[in-house]
Amino acid sequence: MEKIKLLIVDDSALVRKLLTEIFNKTDDIEVIGTAPDAFIARDKIKRLNPDVLTLDVEMPRMDGVTFLKNLMRLRPMPVVMVSTLTQQGADTTLKALEYGAVDFVAKPTTDLSNSLMAYAEEIVEKVRGAAKASVKAIEMTSQAKPVKKPTVEKQSREPSVQRVMGLSDRLIALGASTGGTEAIKVVVRDLPASTPAVVISQHLPASFSESFVKHVDEVSEMTAVIPGEGEVIRLGHIYIAPGDRHLQVVRSGNQFVCHLVDGPVVNRHKPSVEVMFKSVTQNFGKRAIGVMLTGMGADGSQSLKEMKDNGSPVIVQDEDSSIVWGMPGEAYQLGCRDHVVPLDKVAERILSLV
Repeated sequence: MEKIKLLIVDDSALVRKLLTEIFNKTDDIEVIGTAPDAFIARDKIKRLNPDVLTLDVEMPRMDGVTFLKNLMRLRPMPVVMVSTLTQQGADTTLKALEYGAVDFVAKPTTDLSNSLMAYAEEIVEKVRGAAKASVKAIEMTSQAKPVKKPTVEKQSREPSVQRVMGLSDRLIALGASTGGTEAIKVVVRDLPASTPAVVISQHLPASFSESFVKHVDEVSEMTAVIPGEGEVIRLGHIYIAPGDRHLQVVRSGNQFVCHLVDGPVVNRHKPSVEVMFKSVTQNFGKRAIGVMLTGMGADGSQSLKEMKDNGSPVIVQDEDSSIVWGMPGEAYQLGCRDHVVPLDKVAERILSLV
């Protein structure tokens, strides 16, 4: 089998060395070159024609996001960003995903040699996933999200008003991973403020949660939040799992609430889509709609099938519009085939089912 040709772009000689060591231990990835900055990277891309790029966010002469934006316009290719687990790193990385990066890995800020080697499996898997990514889907997604300005109602909404909003008698449960940060925005931007509640599990580190929720809230008429433990699920709200907790939907008296679980990882993830979908089936029943968007792996596919078998309609993003058709593809193979639609039609299908 032909190896994945990888170019590593990072201003740190130590990081370039460590990443090269990590990938040289694999049988299917070949590091064909490294570059300390964007200008050298540009020349090596032309000369070496890599399949995948790992790209540092912070570099001299030209930062990684600016380089990425130019690259995706002139020579689209799969890119995995190397970021930091900081608030600034989160904002910058989400901007990179908006410009077309397939995925990212968070670089430790201390004890780099030992910590980065501990992330070896994750880094390798993300490069493998990026090699299978649809660059065409990346371009479509980045261009298909005109930002909605916050409505006057949202700007003036007071907490006292939020408390009296009606309980949601329907529920939309949505799972995503690789490519999901942008795909979710495409879906929610077309959901009106009167939409039933949406619960979301997106694979992200905890330090990215606040920035991601802010990005989602800015493009939707609905109100996006990181829920607190026991928060009542209400109409017109989007509840996004924090990056270090599983999100479950449970019954409390005559209403439904968010339950945050600090348990072990499931399918190598916390939050896990599997955990969320399963709780929705057990506690909300067939009045819920399941939605699976782009993502690497199979997290959530089994429990989405359980939702379908329990009588809930389920929506699967189609292969052509998915950056990685892993999670939705697994759900499709299990029989979730009634509503397979392109990304830009997912919101329309949700509203028709509601």
